[in-house]
Amino acid sequence: MDRESKIKEMISQMTLEEKVSQLLYKSPAIERLGIPEYNWWNECLHGVARAGVATVFPQAIALAAAFDDTLVEEIATAISDEARAKHNEAVKQGNRGQYWGLTFWTPNINIFRDPRWGRGQETYGEDPYLTSRIGTALVCGLQGDDPENLKLAACAKHYAVHSGPEKDRHTFNAVVTQKDLFETYLPAFRALVEAGVESVMGAYNRTLNEACCASNLLLKDILRGRWGFKGHVVSDCWAIRDFHEYHKITKTPEESAALALNAGCDLNCGCTYPMLTVSFKQGLVTEEAINTALTRLLRTRFKLGMFDPPESGKYGKLGREVINCEKHRKLALKAAHESIVLLKNDNNLLPLDSSPKKIAVIGPAAANAHALFGNYYGVSSRFITILEGLAEKISDKFGISLDYRQGCLMYSENSKSLVHYGEANIADVVIAVMGLDGAIEGEEGDAIASDSNGDRETIELPSWQLKFLRKVREAGKKIILVLTGGSPIAFPEELVDAVVFAWYSGESGGKAVADILFGDVVPSGKLPITFPASTEQLPPYEDYSMKGRTYRYMTQKPQYPFGFGLSYTSFRFDSITLSPSGISAVSAGSVTAEVTVSNTGTKDSDEVVQIYITRKDRGDNEPLSSLKGFRRVFIPVGKTETVKFELPAAVFQTVNENGEYKLIPGTYTVIAADAAPAPAALEKGAPAPVSAKFDVFE
Repeated sequence: MDRESKIKEMISQMTLEEKVSQLLYKSPAIERLGIPEYNWWNECLHGVARAGVATVFPQAIALAAAFDDTLVEEIATAISDEARAKHNEAVKQGNRGQYWGLTFWTPNINIFRDPRWGRGQETYGEDPYLTSRIGTALVCGLQGDDPENLKLAACAKHYAVHSGPEKDRHTFNAVVTQKDLFETYLPAFRALVEAGVESVMGAYNRTLNEACCASNLLLKDILRGRWGFKGHVVSDCWAIRDFHEYHKITKTPEESAALALNAGCDLNCGCTYPMLTVSFKQGLVTEEAINTALTRLLRTRFKLGMFDPPESGKYGKLGREVINCEKHRKLALKAAHESIVLLKNDNNLLPLDSSPKKIAVIGPAAANAHALFGNYYGVSSRFITILEGLAEKISDKFGISLDYRQGCLMYSENSKSLVHYGEANIADVVIAVMGLDGAIEGEEGDAIASDSNGDRETIELPSWQLKFLRKVREAGKKIILVLTGGSPIAFPEELVDAVVFAWYSGESGGKAVADILFGDVVPSGKLPITFPASTEQLPPYEDYSMKGRTYRYMTQKPQYPFGFGLSYTSFRFDSITLSPSGISAVSAGSVTAEVTVSNTGTKDSDEVVQIYITRKDRGDNEPLSSLKGFRRVFIPVGKTETVKFELPAAVFQTVNENGEYKLIPGTYTVIAADAAPAPAALEKGAPAPVSAKFDVFE
């Protein structure tokens, strides 16, 4: 009997109550039918989370900063190895509880539209194309290469138009134009559907007046209609209860359950779907609708091999030896290396050499393991803080002395006076480790030091940290600022000589930072989100319009542009050639762009070549430029590499006010650069971009 016949036979033998029970994230066993208990809720944002020891990779936003989808797929493969191994061992022990299953509610591919959002750290930044590429790589690594026999089931969330404010997420209505919806908020979801993602999670909020977990537009028309999605849809946790408690679009739980099910939400993370038995009796849902949802869910479980004998199949023999193994720990370190971004380096203060010197390490993030985690994290067998990484780095350098003082608090003003570091001549160079951790920014309820349910009210460096930094600067010391966090931090650049943005860098983050500071690794990370100069540059947080947001629509000068990141070597973009030089708007086709890049500095290193497209005579509400390609390439000193990009006609399309994609005749410019086209990039040391014109004919 084939799989679909087995599913149909199973369902035919269930009572209505049994069918409904299987639509809950905690699905009980139906022993007479051979259906084991299963809990659908599992997390693996940057490593298997909440299920014992696992390799903790850098946070999602940091993985995006690597601009390396090959690396991300390798990481996702490591994560799925560990997840399968954990599941296999748990089943042997009869543990079928939460966080030990095979359906993972990852990745978060929402657009990081506003840097105040505490959950922006979970995303791949502000750009739809980068988000699509990194998200697709993660899904491929998690699910494996056989769509009919999944390694894990990944989940694209939160669908759709969801990025704060956290305090209002259960009540707000995201009002967007069709243009913004299809140009910014939906492309990554479409890309992951095309890549075969097994599930999609609806968001808490309403979008265009419909609850996302019961939206006819999002779920019926777009997801299953236009995109042909065949997997299952899950609600965000207790989002369906929000229909009647907060959104007030229904009056009772049975109405809420019916509304979600009839729109195509198959699985309820929450407590509302048990009322579907009442909904059925009231004529609000049909048994056919319940059967349709159950079929999708059972199909996923069959694909994952949950009805096969233990230890059978391609992944059944993965065991505990792969969990946090040396190979995965090395991969976590490599990811941290690639993700760290060098933002400033006056007079080549970095890298530090091994000459005798006094180094003072200060700041509340230096010895703070929470500055490594990010949210949705697992527990590693060892976390290396930045202080520990630096101490290990200089352990055999007997001419270097290391002194450490916390100096100021992470979350509030000191009650004692500040230490004046100039008085005792304590240092030749100060490494100030400051910024954010998961208590300041995160999800509603998790960020215990946030006054805004996990969000930040301002993007500036916390005032008490800034006050301390000013005091240190008054002592006249050279200062290297290492910032931790998952979102942009604005600060006065004149206070420091060098700046390294370390993100939440995972279990080996401290070693990675030390490797960068001492030059054992050349920094190559790039910003996946614009760093505004101040909170005042931001539109109102509650406004979901893209006007004035992200590098594509922001006309003000940022502190650091999207895609920016310095190196210890120097690169030159020599030329870009396009072939052909034009295409027909009717017959379309594709364009090959060849970019030559030279390493003109003194160190072998990676460079991230980025391709942006702009349209001449663009409308006022069209993007200033849009990322349409990127490639990380290793270039030895004195060498030149030619990097090829295939640009299909679709990358030149414009989204009109009706949300339709159109290839508009006219002249386009294809730009190769290592940061988004903006004066700020050149001012801060990025190599000059090269560009070529391209025509779309009538």
